[in-house]
Amino acid sequence: MKTSLAQFFRRGLLAAGIAGISACTGMSADADAGSISVSNKEKVAQLLTSIETGDQAPVAYINPEQYTQHNLAVADGLAGFGEVLGLLPEGSAKASVRRVFQDGDYVFAHTEYNFFGPKVGFDVFRFENGKIVEHWDNLQELAPANASGRTQLDGPTTASDLANTEANKTLVADFVESILIRGEMNRITEFMGTGDADYLQHNPAVGDGLNALGAALGAMAEQGMPMTYTANHKILGEGNFVLAISEGQFLNQHVAFYDLFRIENGKLAEHWDTIEQIPPRAEWRNDNGKFGFR
Repeated sequence: MKTSLAQFFRRGLLAAGIAGISACTGMSADADAGSISVSNKEKVAQLLTSIETGDQAPVAYINPEQYTQHNLAVADGLAGFGEVLGLLPEGSAKASVRRVFQDGDYVFAHTEYNFFGPKVGFDVFRFENGKIVEHWDNLQELAPANASGRTQLDGPTTASDLANTEANKTLVADFVESILIRGEMNRITEFMGTGDADYLQHNPAVGDGLNALGAALGAMAEQGMPMTYTANHKILGEGNFVLAISEGQFLNQHVAFYDLFRIENGKLAEHWDTIEQIPPRAEWRNDNGKFGFR
């Protein structure tokens, strides 16, 4: 008989509790999760995939005593996560991890979901002592391919240029601050080339290239609904992939922007994103806020 999500989570909580006890007694918590030597990136991939497969072991990668939740629709702690899983129709959950990267104690993943409907999402996890202690995400409905034939998830998946991680993070941070927040469009060619092939776009509403991006932004502004970035909260990167997590306004709504860039030859060469509305404070299921990065 197929294990329900609620049963999966209850058993997973037990596994997490056993893992915590094992850590106190000197045993490897990873051993209880079925693997002795597992990287943090692998832990995240296994945990996300388990939403679909029902594998209970990866829940033990979460610290059962400390799990801070920044998805504002989910209550804090492991119990909140379990409550959401329990609401899903039987057999409906899907999770296909496309990209996973690590920056110090943070791991960020790009995943195709069916989670109350088809979605694409970025998840960020913070680790302490090999355990997940904090989670952020940003979800958007899955859409058809854009005018250039690109989807929200296709394209390169493996990081390279690892020696230039910090330089690439600095480039993206400068782009977000100067172009997206301050609107210094006279500097745009410092960050990307002018040809359509120089900037590959995975946003479902925008085609490749600087011209298509400018046309889309201009059209929104003309309709009185400009896309406005007001603050950047975190820059995470591994090699030539950098994720910028920002806040602002889109279609006259308060939103979180998650923008993933691939850098090539010192310029932005490819872009994926999700945009999610931030609910009013009265609707939050936890008190941690959408951002709250250290």
